[in-house]
Amino acid sequence: QVQLVESGGGLVQAGGSLRLSCAASGRTFSSYAMGWFRQAPGKEREFVAAISWSGRLTSYAESVKGRFTISRDNAKTTVYLQMNSLKPEDTAVYYCATGDFSIPRTASKEYDYWGQGTQVTVSS
Repeated sequence: QVQLVESGGGLVQAGGSLRLSCAASGRTFSSYAMGWFRQAPGKEREFVAAISWSGRLTSYAESVKGRFTISRDNAKTTVYLQMNSLKPEDTAVYYCATGDFSIPRTASKEYDYWGQGTQVTVSS
């Protein structure tokens, strides 16, 4: 079955950077789009970024545009989220996800497979 394992979360000061990684296994990674979502305490899970199977198409939430970059390495079956200029409001558990589609989608309900999440905490 599909397995997604996130890593790279942690505690960082406002203005700092983190890079999250998500290692995938269980099916042909290079055929499917990947996405990142986040959930802060007391809030619903929200879309952050997504990338197509080839990496040529990306989509971002307005709140992270210009600060976050999603990328993938199909040879390593890994997707990344580079987060720069972090703000306290970026604090959340970050999840990677995938589904049976090849281009970016923003709705969490369309994703079938999820990782366990990694905590990102940004201090002010």
